[in-house]
Amino acid sequence: MWIRLLPVAFLMAGAISVTAQTTTPLAQYPSPMQETVRRHERITFDVQQGITYTLDSILSKPVFIYIPRRLKKAAWADLLIHFHGVNYVPAFTAEKSKTNLVAVSVNLGSGSGTYARPFQNDTAFKKLVTVVWRSVQKQLGNRIRQRRIILSGFSAGYGAIRSILSGADGFELVNTVLLLDGLHASYIPERKVLAEGGQIDTAGLAPFLAFARQAVLPATGKNMLFTHSEIFPGTFVSTTEAADYLLQQLQLKAMPVLKKGPAGMQQISEAGSGHFRVLGFAGNSAPDHVDHFHGLPFFLERLH
Repeated sequence: MWIRLLPVAFLMAGAISVTAQTTTPLAQYPSPMQETVRRHERITFDVQQGITYTLDSILSKPVFIYIPRRLKKAAWADLLIHFHGVNYVPAFTAEKSKTNLVAVSVNLGSGSGTYARPFQNDTAFKKLVTVVWRSVQKQLGNRIRQRRIILSGFSAGYGAIRSILSGADGFELVNTVLLLDGLHASYIPERKVLAEGGQIDTAGLAPFLAFARQAVLPATGKNMLFTHSEIFPGTFVSTTEAADYLLQQLQLKAMPVLKKGPAGMQQISEAGSGHFRVLGFAGNSAPDHVDHFHGLPFFLERLH
């Protein structure tokens, strides 16, 4: 069994703050909501089952790599680079994947800007991929071939993906994008919500919209899945509002559904075309937010 229930204190520790693209990160208004009905199942996994190590010279904090031992004889593998969240969830995802997958975990701190800044130079992402893959080949002692590059981001981790997709090389290299309840923007004017006449500062959403347009066209080979909760931060654009903007620009409409999701989640909406999907889930509490991260294995399988 790979799931168990964890106390709310642990869940909150996993949900490091999400912020919009601002010079000074905006704290969201604390939600008074508590949720006690859904199970909020959590992955547990011993990373020592695989080959694990860290690379300390690429970014400001160590980059964690997990290689399933079955890949020792593999001819190829996909590279999953996940931004924000405990290392063992991407590691579990690689271990249980139906395909050959190497998991890379990048944790840089709080706020999307913390993730965005290191990758504003287009060469930084190419360096990360090159150094990681050389280390994988060294660990496995073979000439294993790198296939797809998959980027996933939970919460504030979307900041790194935004910077990567903003660069021509990054946009070209990335095959798949998975956003787990993480895609925000600022309001114009700042803090003025849509219901009060504010507007979305769409500049920070532009790279994701461009990638989504490619994913809608199956022949491009691009894939994108965006999951969102019902959390309303109040000081910056919510993931629901970001999803609505993308769908509006793509002339797509979210349809109501009622489905069971991973980790005890309850799906309430779905939209998409081609290889682009947006899935909406019930919940506006901290555990509901963290559910999306622990759903990583499930959502990644949806993209295959």
